[in-house]
Amino acid sequence: MSVTQLQHGASIRAARWRRINPASFGVAGLTALIVWVAVTSLLGQGRLAAVLSAGRAELAAPLLIALVVATGICERIWPAERRPLLARGHLQDACYLAVHAIAVIPLMTLLSVGAATLIGGHARWIELPWTQRWPLWLLLPVTIVAMDGANWLAHYADHRLDFLWRFHALHHSQEELSVLTSFRAHPLMHTTGFLLATIPVLALMPTRPIDPVLITGYVCIGTLQHANVRWTFGPLGKVLVSPAYHRLHHAADDQGVNLGVVLVIWDILAGRARFPARGDAAGRTGLDGRPVPVEQDQRARPAVLLLGEQLIEPFRAAR
Repeated sequence: MSVTQLQHGASIRAARWRRINPASFGVAGLTALIVWVAVTSLLGQGRLAAVLSAGRAELAAPLLIALVVATGICERIWPAERRPLLARGHLQDACYLAVHAIAVIPLMTLLSVGAATLIGGHARWIELPWTQRWPLWLLLPVTIVAMDGANWLAHYADHRLDFLWRFHALHHSQEELSVLTSFRAHPLMHTTGFLLATIPVLALMPTRPIDPVLITGYVCIGTLQHANVRWTFGPLGKVLVSPAYHRLHHAADDQGVNLGVVLVIWDILAGRARFPARGDAAGRTGLDGRPVPVEQDQRARPAVLLLGEQLIEPFRAAR
């Protein structure tokens, strides 16, 4: 083989390498490691099926399903932004709801178990044994608040670190926000959140489980905030993230405010809280320049094909 042919082959390989984003494959590898740890641990205990079933009961509880249906009705009666029932954004988010039900809920369950196994096995020093003497009525709220703080930090990292933003951008690409947008998320976006949120839980409650009802309630509040309504929650909106408050975070030109997942306190402490006024108009959502393929583009592919394109996007070199 000639030198010219060798150089040509090397240039082709280099061009292919430039088309991918190695950091995204790193996140995928970390996720696979955590899931593998969870599966092997649960198989060894003979609990894999039971844990997956319990996770589905927490993350797809009847209460959550009822909330999504009721909120969808409210969006038709009191919308922040009027649009057709079968708007393209709604249909695309419905596809993500199906992916969430089939694949993401088991993934989240395994991420939770795997993160607890890894951190609990290699960082037992984070446990605070003196918290075990606290009454449960005090320990549970403190743990949930600390867990929410860890989720806020993970969300902040999603916006500050490019290799995490590449996954998180899909969630922000929705230009027709609705309650279903809660499920519009890349599966690999959840990895850092579960890793960080596991730390305060293991530190404060290493031997006591959190009641599944509390987890379901936490998920419900986090789901409601994407609703296409003007609700500010009144005085309670100074404590819990409301749909109007969170919509400001999805503004097309600035996503650096209102990062709260369920509680507002972390935004206030970080100087990133921007509270909506009751009569404010619904602002535009999405991402300027459309760095992620979106269904509102006239050239967009059919919903299922577009979903695959959106999920692959983080692994491509940035445009």
